[in-house]
Amino acid sequence: MSIVALSGNPHQHRLRAVVKTLCYRLLMVAITVTVAWAVLGNVADALNIGIAANVVKTGTYYAYERLWDRISWGVAAS
Repeated sequence: MSIVALSGNPHQHRLRAVVKTLCYRLLMVAITVTVAWAVLGNVADALNIGIAANVVKTGTYYAYERLWDRISWGVAAS
């Protein structure tokens, strides 16, 4: 099986990675806050948990994406 990039450049631009990261993390904040609120019954605590956890995860996700952009395994040459 061959993996083919849709564009001539298999690496995404940093801005695209940032936008993808922020959109995904906003969704995850909403999910985390909703679950924490259901478990704790306290909106303030749920918001604190959701924001703190997702700030850390946002940086981690961005770094992980950038790392994989440096790995050529599974990416077709242009």
